[in-house]
Amino acid sequence: MLEVRNLNVWYDNLQVLWDVSLHIDQGEIVTLLGANGAGKSTLVQSIFGLTRNVKGNILFEGKEIAGMHPYEVVKRGLALVPEKRELFPKMTVLENLELGTFARENQDNVDFEEIFSLFPVLDDRRHQLAGTLSGGEQQMLAIGRALMAKPKMLVLDEPSLGLSPLFVGNVLSTVKMLNITRGLTILLVEQNVQHALELSNRGYIMENGRITAEGGGHALLQDDQVRSAYLGV
Repeated sequence: MLEVRNLNVWYDNLQVLWDVSLHIDQGEIVTLLGANGAGKSTLVQSIFGLTRNVKGNILFEGKEIAGMHPYEVVKRGLALVPEKRELFPKMTVLENLELGTFARENQDNVDFEEIFSLFPVLDDRRHQLAGTLSGGEQQMLAIGRALMAKPKMLVLDEPSLGLSPLFVGNVLSTVKMLNITRGLTILLVEQNVQHALELSNRGYIMENGRITAEGGGHALLQDDQVRSAYLGV
């Protein structure tokens, strides 16, 4: 569904990604792992057209999307849950969800009940300002906003960042449920290595702007280098 081929990215004259290649097949959960500064968020931003100095190919459903504007990428069926959520804090829960529908061709009869059934607490908070929600509730809202676009594929950038262990489990369980019950293809950029690889079909390791390893989720959990670098084993 998504394929990145030999992607190189620069910020001004500083190169930050080198020949990055990966793919996510339809129906998969794929995790991208790496330390802070490894280039994970730059890769995500490049997929969504948020970096401009790019060389290489990014294909979604076999069609080139590199160089497209972000709104064009979203209209193709890709949705992003950004790092740190990036909600509109002075708008209500309902208003933030409404903004997620901008890419839908049919704006009539927009239904919020699907999101409220997935996250009942958002139903109770629908008229509350997003900035007054807890961190876990804000993450639910960020996921719900992305789902309002009716995406074919969901990209989550560090969804457990800053959350309590309880909310981390809830968020990652929701990711798995969306994949199983809705067949949603998911790219998960995550710092919680153990939980992320347990629920993933495959994973990639990124170091210093390069993909250095890949494999099945459970296979990577047993890899000595991964266990030493990311699990402290």
